[in-house]
Amino acid sequence: MPTYSYSCEKCHKSFELFFYIKDYIEQPQCPKCKSKKTNRCYIEDVATLNASVKKADSELKTLGDLANRNRDRMSDDQKQTLHEKHNKYRDDQLLKDLPKGMSRIKKQPKTQWTENGKTTTNRRRTR
Repeated sequence: MPTYSYSCEKCHKSFELFFYIKDYIEQPQCPKCKSKKTNRCYIEDVATLNASVKKADSELKTLGDLANRNRDRMSDDQKQTLHEKHNKYRDDQLLKDLPKGMSRIKKQPKTQWTENGKTTTNRRRTR
């Protein structure tokens, strides 16, 4: 069932409605202030991966579909917290001491591409 995004001109609240295309309402009533002065937010609908139609739970066929749906529901703060939690183990591993006789592999400098097609690295050049 398609999801439609709207915003209210009176209270400036954004809301979503789910209904069939045949039951489409141009200006539905705002659930907060009950005003009929609402506008459709096409940009929010198009910003989703599947345009204005979002997949229901029964339509998710792969783990990728589930991950994309969950990602789209997250706020930027939630995404940042999850990213930090996921990458915390990398920082913890760098702080651990290695066994005797072992050393860490040094990262290669990143390649930077330039407009003329030549590449440079972050290494300092000595003459």
